[in-house]
Amino acid sequence: MRTKFEIEFTLNTPVRVLYDRLSTPEGLSEWFADNVTVDGDIFTFHWNKSEAKARLVYARENKAVRFDWLDVTDTETNFFEFRIIVHELTNDTALIITDHAEEDEIEDSRELWNTEVSYLKKILGITE
Repeated sequence: MRTKFEIEFTLNTPVRVLYDRLSTPEGLSEWFADNVTVDGDIFTFHWNKSEAKARLVYARENKAVRFDWLDVTDTETNFFEFRIIVHELTNDTALIITDHAEEDEIEDSRELWNTEVSYLKKILGITE
């Protein structure tokens, strides 16, 4: 049974720049996968010798992007989502990632997202 989890990262970068890295094949290829291709609303993510396909379900400009994995049959847990929020008090830009994993794999999944987002920070020129 896959469980939903969220993880938040503060990324002090312009929202538009961040959104482009989350919503376009070119942007996603910079940090999330080795290569990303798109055919209509189907994105194919390539890593080393593996690939996975996901449907772009929605993209709200500068706000959120959601993909549904095509190889996961449970429609409640087959998606991952990026949301961008700007905290009113601090004006910090935050990236909130929602994903799903088996209960015993959640920590590994969180660690993988930490690694991926560290690549994203480098691309964006954000120092830790």
